[in-house]
Amino acid sequence: MSSFADVLDRTFGHPRGLLGRLGGAVMARGNAATERHVVSVANPASDETVLVIGPGPGVGLRAAAHRARLVIGVDPAEEMLAMCRARCSEAVEQGTVELRAGTAAATGQADESVDVVLSVNNVQLWDDRDAALVELLRVLRPGGRLVLSAHERWLPVPRQELGAEFEAEGFTGVQTWVWQPPGVAASRAAQLRAYKPTR
Repeated sequence: MSSFADVLDRTFGHPRGLLGRLGGAVMARGNAATERHVVSVANPASDETVLVIGPGPGVGLRAAAHRARLVIGVDPAEEMLAMCRARCSEAVEQGTVELRAGTAAATGQADESVDVVLSVNNVQLWDDRDAALVELLRVLRPGGRLVLSAHERWLPVPRQELGAEFEAEGFTGVQTWVWQPPGVAASRAAQLRAYKPTR
């Protein structure tokens, strides 16, 4: 990995150290509108459990915590978990937000234990997308929903192809679209919603 690529990875890809904390601050500001929009699209109810994949500095996690009964954030970066704890300290103390190390492919959740899965700007970092989709389908309750957003230019595959991958793994009602966050420098977001089939 080149020196520049390593700096980018330590800042945004797999945040760690001072660069990771700096990257978290940038993400908190730059992704805030998208994080809140994704929570709005998912529309968690007050009796639902939400799983946030890669919550970063915790903006979306906090927004979800204002709506849902329980919000669980899993992130492989301790720096991001620490930022989430600070941003959501009251909810963590009250037990309405739980945080732990994990990834999209290894959430640590029980089968059919969450109603909603959220992911913002990290699908391009999933080491094994197939394994992640199997895992996320496993943890969703029947009829549960997943909402995903990523910078369109960073998608690992075109959004329609990503939607087809979700369908191939067993998700239903898959929809994809593009959303333009507010702000002059904001880049277009490719978004996806999918459901676990009901029995």
